[in-house]
Amino acid sequence: MASKRKFLFSDLPIDDLTMDEAIESVRQKLKNKESMFVVYVNSDVAVKAEKDEKLKRAIRSADMILADGMPLVWISRFYRQPLRQRVAGADMVPRICEMAWREQYGLFLLGGREDVPEAAASNLKKRFPGIKINGVYSPPEGFEKNKEELQTIRDKIRDSKAEILIVCFGCPKQENFIYENRKSYGAPVSVCAGATIDFLAGRVKRCPPWMGRLGLEWLYRFLREPRRLFKRYFIDDMYIFYLAIKHRR
Repeated sequence: MASKRKFLFSDLPIDDLTMDEAIESVRQKLKNKESMFVVYVNSDVAVKAEKDEKLKRAIRSADMILADGMPLVWISRFYRQPLRQRVAGADMVPRICEMAWREQYGLFLLGGREDVPEAAASNLKKRFPGIKINGVYSPPEGFEKNKEELQTIRDKIRDSKAEILIVCFGCPKQENFIYENRKSYGAPVSVCAGATIDFLAGRVKRCPPWMGRLGLEWLYRFLREPRRLFKRYFIDDMYIFYLAIKHRR
């Protein structure tokens, strides 16, 4: 289960869990055949949730909310409610896949551009021979507004009988999709994973570990895609520091 100790930031109750504790929580939910919705919150997600009540409602409905980003860890210390560890989705999802492989739970990979989930599945099978990939699917653009396509997605997940659904639509699509559909597609554990599908597929390279430990993964990604990420990192996400002052008061 999620931790009893939480760091409340902008009405988002973030669980104070280490990576190992988070993995064990997922494992216990699967063992007990209980449902779980896992969300990772970084600066981008927190800023979007501040301005989007639908997204905030979806996040607050999650069973486990984890700090994916050092700014939130730093802010927790500023609030004197220090989180013990950053738990990044890009680090935890491969651990979930390893746990699924060891205990033979089925995975469904949902999202990413065309052929990306297939590439991710192929790499996981090489890394974990015998892993159960029950299904993969990359829905067309605009799927979230198409009732027939949403039904197709639900049917594919349900028919796959996967126990773990990894959803990689990006924020807020992935959070809203799970919130609105988790009761109807059948997979007990649903995980928001964002760009993790691209890392699993080998399409995007992770930063060196030392940069991640220093909270500089954003800088590494910016240097690789400056035009696409300049506005997000240097304009939109800077709002997180205003929120830190606002909500502390």
